[in-house]
Amino acid sequence: MQSKYAVVSGTVFGVVAAVQAIRAVNQWPVQIGSFAVPVWFSWVALVVAGGLCVWAFKSERR
Repeated sequence: MQSKYAVVSGTVFGVVAAVQAIRAVNQWPVQIGSFAVPVWFSWVALVVAGGLCVWAFKSERR
């Protein structure tokens, strides 16, 4: 069961990382209420989500 969880969470984090990369490269604006989310935040989110994706898939192999 834990193996399936690692694959699912790794896939979800991979998709999130890909979306963040696309947003950062294309400079898409994001507005949350009155707050404009800066594009540099997507680079940080890409690193975090990408790291979690790699971690999930590495833990699945054990």
